Amino acid sequence: MKRTLVRYRNSAFGRYVYRNQKYAPILFFMGGFIFDSLTLGRIDRVYDTLVLCSHISLLSITLYLYNTVDDKKWEGTFIRRYSEYFPLAIQFFFGALSSAFVIYFFRSVSMSKTMFFFILLVLLLFANEFLKKKISNKYLQLSVYFFISFTFFAFMIPTLTREMNTFIFIIAGLVSLGCTLALITFIYSSSPDTRAEVSLKKLISLILSIYITINAFYYFNLIPPVPLAMDAGLVAHDVRKINNEYIVTYEKNQWYVFWRKHHITFHRQVDQRVYVFTSVFAPTDLKKSIFHRWKRYNAETGKWEVTDDLGFEVAGGRDRGFRGYTYKNNIREGQWKVEVITEEELILGVVDFVIKNTSEPIEEGMVKKSF
Repeated sequence: MKRTLVRYRNSAFGRYVYRNQKYAPILFFMGGFIFDSLTLGRIDRVYDTLVLCSHISLLSITLYLYNTVDDKKWEGTFIRRYSEYFPLAIQFFFGALSSAFVIYFFRSVSMSKTMFFFILLVLLLFANEFLKKKISNKYLQLSVYFFISFTFFAFMIPTLTREMNTFIFIIAGLVSLGCTLALITFIYSSSPDTRAEVSLKKLISLILSIYITINAFYYFNLIPPVPLAMDAGLVAHDVRKINNEYIVTYEKNQWYVFWRKHHITFHRQVDQRVYVFTSVFAPTDLKKSIFHRWKRYNAETGKWEVTDDLGFEVAGGRDRGFRGYTYKNNIREGQWKVEVITEEELILGVVDFVIKNTSEPIEEGMVKKSF
């Protein structure tokens, strides 16, 4: 093995890799992201579950080895010889896991208040590229590990138990906290160098502060209700169910407005219904009550006023999501939005539009689409 490694380093390819090793962290970061983008699809698939569980398990093992490799017990072993690659492996798993969560979160059509948490995940994904010089900082690496672990269990436990509520979220948080503290304790007890470098009290305080912050995010509805995701949401002129297909008629947006299917202005005739159609993905066998909270903007008070909470139950398992709609008959002109929420009032997405009354039927820009 050693001779093979020497021949590789002396080869033209080996010398090329050595000269450009500064780009290795970027390549490993991109590799993790591209791998997940091409292979992951549904959180409840066996393949996705195995990939994510493998990532978090191998990340935990690599962190342990990286933080104990300078101890004498690894001298003369292959672990010591290949220890220079541990930071790259850590970056790969950080990139792969954070990109997987970004992919799953991005399925929501609109995130409103939860956009902040999504942006935090995106920043973590791209910050991973710059962690090479900081990866040796044990406070940083274990804090990032805990955040990723919390997100992992917040996805995985509802998927496996087929239940999603506040109690399950608390369980996910406690499991991730327990796993992280167990890893920290294992590293701390196994590595004299770690005990000399790290204050256990400071590290645990940092982990607990992150734990409290994430739970505060959940309390104020700033975290998307994973693993649910809103695949489609639009305001429509008509919704009909024919042969288990929903035929939705709506005003199409301009081609360059790619983030919203429907036109922001809804041209309504007298006595016409206004429909809001949504498609919500849920893992197989997970059942959940979903509500459409209709809100109208009151220009006089400058506040959004709730007019109706109309609900239906989601049954998981369909690739394109569980479809449902609500509608209103007597609806006034002005700014409206419909928040798609769970019974815990966690926001899945928002469908926003402006009602404008018209006496003429709208024909131009009208489309029918099957969901």
